[in-house]
Amino acid sequence: MKKKVLALLLVMAMALALLVGCGGGGNSGGNAGGNSSGGNSGGNAGANAGGNSGGDTGSDASDSTAGGDYTFEIIVKSYQSSYWQAAVKGVEDEANQLGVKVSCNGPNAESDIADQVNMLNNAINNAPDGIGLAACDQQACLDALQLAMDKGIPVVCFDSGIPDAPDGSVLSTIATDNYGAGAVAAENLYPALKDRIMSATAPVRIGEVNQESTSESITSRGLGFIDKFTELAKADGKTVGVTGNDYYVNNCADKGDAASADIIIEVAVPAQTTVELCATEASVIMNKADTIGMFGSNQVAAEGILTANGNLGVLSADPAAGKILAAGFDAGSVIKGAIKDGTMFGAVTQSPLAMGVKTVDTLVDIASGKSVSDISTDGYWYNTENMESDDIAPNLYD
Repeated sequence: MKKKVLALLLVMAMALALLVGCGGGGNSGGNAGGNSSGGNSGGNAGANAGGNSGGDTGSDASDSTAGGDYTFEIIVKSYQSSYWQAAVKGVEDEANQLGVKVSCNGPNAESDIADQVNMLNNAINNAPDGIGLAACDQQACLDALQLAMDKGIPVVCFDSGIPDAPDGSVLSTIATDNYGAGAVAAENLYPALKDRIMSATAPVRIGEVNQESTSESITSRGLGFIDKFTELAKADGKTVGVTGNDYYVNNCADKGDAASADIIIEVAVPAQTTVELCATEASVIMNKADTIGMFGSNQVAAEGILTANGNLGVLSADPAAGKILAAGFDAGSVIKGAIKDGTMFGAVTQSPLAMGVKTVDTLVDIASGKSVSDISTDGYWYNTENMESDDIAPNLYD
């Protein structure tokens, strides 16, 4: 009897071993197709296409091919200008390309700071996979950024950075080197005005219109222009004094003495960010007999200068005409038309479309577990000579 029991137990053990062996064979086949180094290559490619495993390829944001089941909230500064409309188009086009969901929002005007903060808080309450933010004010969003971080929601800033953001709350900033871009405008305007500056027997005036003094992008451009223009003038033996808006006077590299300077840089900021109010500020400076140059640090400010000129007729792109030379920033049909018809001397453009694209790419990378860093986008000087070139034309949005 004992022998029969032992025999039965032996048969059962062998059967069990066979079953385990079959299971092991199945796993071996699965691992060969999915977990070995060769299998991972194919398996992860399929996962990336579906968006479930974005970190194994090691590609950067521009190489993203699919986003996965992610939802992002995008908040721009306003829908007032075609610049932000171009940025939103970049966001939506890339979201469609990657198969992710985006919800775009923004206040009516860039001066509506409280409205944007409310939009940011609402976005946080929606618990998205990430937020893209172009902040109207460097300080107003700090509490909301802390809240987003506390809730584990990553934030990517674009167009404007937030230098005082809580550590770890902003994972990437995608922006033009705004200080450098403002300097580019000065580097092109100063040489065109140099003969008049050097031959002047009395002080001359350069006007600068900034739509506000709160966002990083605008303040950096304004200061970049002032500092570079001052540097170039001082290299030629001229003194410069900065006057007007307190923020720019107090934060430029060398405000000099406007009462005794050879060149006065007068900085104006309107009460609200509208073309009409920028035009009012520009008119005050352009009406002064000693004004020889103007700079508008974004689309709204540049269009304000052109609107003011509609009544004054004092601008010309020809340095020999003896009128005011104006440099702008950004593009849009109004600015492009003024450059083409010889009213505006030239402008610096960014690529808001590319910023929108890179914002979505970066948010996808973060959601997929990839490491990200800040991204600088280029600014370009354009005028009648190069605005149709292959390097410049794609950046001149309408």
